[in-house]
This record gives sequence, C-alpha cells and structure tokens, in this order.
Amino acid sequence: MAAAKEVGMLEDRRLAVLRAIVEDYVATHEPVGSKALVERHHLGVSPATIRNDMAALEDEGYIAQPHTSAGRVPTDLGYRLFVDRLSGVKPLSSPERRAISEFLDSSVDLDDVMVRTVRLLAQITRQVALVQYPSLSRSSVRHIELIALSTTRLIMVLITDSGRVEQRNIECTSPVNEVALGDIRARLLVAVSGKPFSSIPEILGAFSGQFPEEMQQLVTIIQTTLLDVVAERIDDRVVLGGTAHLARYGEAFPLSIQPVLEALEEQVVLLRLLGESSTNAAVTVRIGHENPVEGMEATSVVTARYGIAQSATASLGVVGPTRMDYAGNIAAVQAVAQYVGRILDDQ
Repeated sequence: MAAAKEVGMLEDRRLAVLRAIVEDYVATHEPVGSKALVERHHLGVSPATIRNDMAALEDEGYIAQPHTSAGRVPTDLGYRLFVDRLSGVKPLSSPERRAISEFLDSSVDLDDVMVRTVRLLAQITRQVALVQYPSLSRSSVRHIELIALSTTRLIMVLITDSGRVEQRNIECTSPVNEVALGDIRARLLVAVSGKPFSSIPEILGAFSGQFPEEMQQLVTIIQTTLLDVVAERIDDRVVLGGTAHLARYGEAFPLSIQPVLEALEEQVVLLRLLGESSTNAAVTVRIGHENPVEGMEATSVVTARYGIAQSATASLGVVGPTRMDYAGNIAAVQAVAQYVGRILDDQ
C-alpha cells in the first residue's frame, strides 16, 4: 500500500514538472531548464530532484532536448499528457463573455454570424480560426417559398432552422397557373416544414399523388429541384480567418510555415481538420502527428461542435503551433461554440 502511494506521489510530482515545463515553454518560447523551474515554480522539491524528474520525463518521451543547451521542450506526447490531465479549463472573464455575446448578437444573418465568429475566435485565441457552415444534412426545413418571376420562371427559396438560405431558379416548359402554384406551395410547406433534410426524399415520394394529372409536370419539376438541393454537397464550406497570426510563430515550425499555409488553402483539408470533432466530448484536441493532414505535423487543432436545439450541425475551432495555450484555447473554442449555437437557435 505504501509502495503504491509512493509511486502515485512520484507520478503526480513528475506531472507537475511536466506542467511547469509546458506552461513556461508556451510563455517564453525558450527551452526550459531545471534552474528556471526552481525559480518560477514552487514545486516543493530540490533542484536535484527536479533534474531527476526531467531525466525520467525525457526517457519516457514526454520532453526532449532540442540542442546542446540544458533546456528541455515538450514533445507531442508531453503535450498530450498535459492536455489529458488538465484539471480545469481557464474560464473566460465576464468582460470576455460579454464581448462575445454583444459581438455575435448583432449579426444580421447566417453569413454574418459565420464571418463574425471566425474573426472573434481568431482575435480571442490569436490563432488561425475555422468555422464550418451548418450542415444541411443535419438541418431541418424552417420555410419554403415558390415565387413566380415570369409566366415560365420560378424561384425556390429554402430556409433552414439554422438560418441558412438556399435559392434555386426553375425554368418551366409551359406557362404556370398561379392558382396551381399556390396549391403546390401550400401543400409543400405543410409536408416539409419542420422536417429534417434526411426525410425529404421519402416525403416527396408520395407528394405528387395529391395532385391531378394536369399539375403533374409542374409538381415534378419542383420536386426535382428540391431533391437536387438536398443531394448537393453545399454544406462543405469553411470560413477561415487569422492566418496572419502564424507569422508570430514562424520559429515554432521545424522547417517553415509554408506547408501549413498551403494545407490551409484547401477546403477539403479544413473539412478534415474539423470533421473529426468528437460528438461525445465538449472539445477535441489533436496534437502534432495526431493530425491526419500532411504538412500539419507541427500544429495542434482544437475543435468543438455547435448546433441548434441541442443537435450538433457543424464544427468550429483553431489551428496553431503545438506550443499553444491549450487551456485558454479550449475555453475560448468551447464558449464560442455555445454562443453560436444559442444565436442560431434564436434566429
């Protein structure tokens, strides 16, 4: 029993040393030596003990010596242990929360929400910010409208529960009867309003049977247009902001920041970075080589899901060097995701 307690105390002390090394390296951008740990942190042990703990952490792969200096830096494995053992996330201050609320509350539509969110997240974290548009596949229909632009041309306007607006032009082969169009509009709204996009194909399967033969041509072209909207991959859109912040961390990348910048230019890369957010955890953190994208091995990605009516529809997050402020960035990403979800709920 005593031996197990002693091992536990040893592990706790080494974790405290690792935590101090991570915090100092993030703050100073310089390798951390035992002398600095003694001067800056009250670890309650002698310098010799700290040196022994650092040697053990290095043997276990949690810290490394980048060059011949006595200082050590955390490895990807060290950052992972640090993040996994975070006892708490730094809460945002009341002024920070108030600023987030006021800035996002003044959004006028979904596009404005997305742009404001990415600017805000980049400003708070001083990292690259990513915000994915709400996924249509996880959305529901709030309203659908059919408007006659001429005798043979219509426009379909579809509004989702997230405030997303999709418009499609419809060209008809013969003049449209306004009474018939009004009838189709009314029945279509009843059929799909409040329904998830995933259910629309099934709903439309029996929809045309409600109408007489002379209306079938118009019903068919309207149904086809709506099905095209549902089938398109139009939810694959990510807004990016704050790439200039990477310039502040140029020396944090082993070779150069060019591979990171090139990767961030690809929408498919951004979707991969955001697409692996866990739905079971409030925030997902992938560190260094845990990232599945070539060129992003020197970065960490902090992401969270946001949604409407407690249903996650998309992700947002930040990308930066592995030596980022994990506790602060996790708090910011989590808070902004909650605010975005609330605003979309209220729209």
